[in-house]
Amino acid sequence: MKKLKLIISREYMAMVKSKSFILTTLLMPLLILLCGGVPALIGYLNNAGSDTETVAVIDETGKYARAIKDTDLYHFVAMRGDTVTNLHDFYDKSNGSIAAVVVIPARVDSLHTVTIYSEGTVNANLKSTLNEALSDTLTRARVASYGVEGLQDMIDNSTVDVDVKSVKWSDDGSENETSTEIAMVLGFALSMLTYMFVLMYGAMIMNSVVEEKTTRIVEVIVSSCKPFQLMMGKIIGIGLVGLTQLAVWVVLINVIGAVVAVTMGGMDMSMLSGGVPMAAGAGEMAQQVDDNMVRNIVTGLLNVNYGAILSCFVFYFIGGYLLYGALFAAFGSAVDQASDAGQFTSPIILVMIIALYAGMACIENPNGPMAVACSIIPFTSPVVMMVRLPYDVPMWQVACSLLLLYATAATFVWVAARIYRTGILLYGKKYSFKEIFKWIKG
Repeated sequence: MKKLKLIISREYMAMVKSKSFILTTLLMPLLILLCGGVPALIGYLNNAGSDTETVAVIDETGKYARAIKDTDLYHFVAMRGDTVTNLHDFYDKSNGSIAAVVVIPARVDSLHTVTIYSEGTVNANLKSTLNEALSDTLTRARVASYGVEGLQDMIDNSTVDVDVKSVKWSDDGSENETSTEIAMVLGFALSMLTYMFVLMYGAMIMNSVVEEKTTRIVEVIVSSCKPFQLMMGKIIGIGLVGLTQLAVWVVLINVIGAVVAVTMGGMDMSMLSGGVPMAAGAGEMAQQVDDNMVRNIVTGLLNVNYGAILSCFVFYFIGGYLLYGALFAAFGSAVDQASDAGQFTSPIILVMIIALYAGMACIENPNGPMAVACSIIPFTSPVVMMVRLPYDVPMWQVACSLLLLYATAATFVWVAARIYRTGILLYGKKYSFKEIFKWIKG
């Protein structure tokens, strides 16, 4: 045990003190949080420097062009249909001042089609703007053509948006409001973390084994300790590095999230709407909707059983890491260079990818037959069970899954040890699976 502790300590400290570990640990939470705002920022920057283009709208009906309102990107000029006889000549005479010409035909009520003419490919934003404006206008015109007084108001008032709440009964009969959306996001995030950590730190184990074998340092080390001790020291030491990084990320994300929440709490609705004043009553309604949404999110977050979920996450992470980490260590000992390990690691990565896709598919039906089966099979359970945990998985399934996972992990650690003790002292040849099976047999 003393030698094993020394190896674990050496592997752990060597990784923790590296600059890459420090930078990744400190910057990754910030990058994760920034990724949520990157799409909005890119969209803003994409439109910020754009000039407003003029679009001519030739309305042969004489009654729908005014329904198309200007946007930040387009200024629409309404024209009667009898003012333009040749569209192409009209466009050429504009000398580039008109970006496109929109034609609303006289029979648009029955055709439901408008045409955009331009020299280049039409912007998707322009098409969506026209579609939204004219679809609503033509719909209202169709309703008005029925000649029923107040029919449009009746249709508007008949639209009902049902707010579906989920309430969970506890063992004592008390009610707790839950959020399906939060459960989906939490499950997907935990499954992705498990997938990335197992692959990332498994690859670190393999690279460490290959490096020591290439530099012949392993020959000196195994003269004072057993190969099994060396392999387990690497697996446990690098695993502790992963748990340390995860703990730091949880603390940093909570701190950054609290700062963001406090900052957002001081913003009013005018800031969220870009500083544009809202109509009378709209601000109050928007504030009420915003308050209800925030209340539902907070209630859903508070009712999540974080203790049980995070505890299970740690157990599944350790089990999955031992299972796959042992394989990475074993196959790393069978090659002289990391680039030669592809033939061995490809099946491992393929299985992990299948587990990830199975987890994503189980989000919509976390209690289905496939979800239950994949959460019990040891090779997929570390990823798939993370998706199911926020949905209150029966304890017998969790216990059965963990029992099979750790039993399989122990078996593969034993198999990996037999491969490792032979492979670390062999050089100059690429070994096949057939030869590795001979090592396992002794």
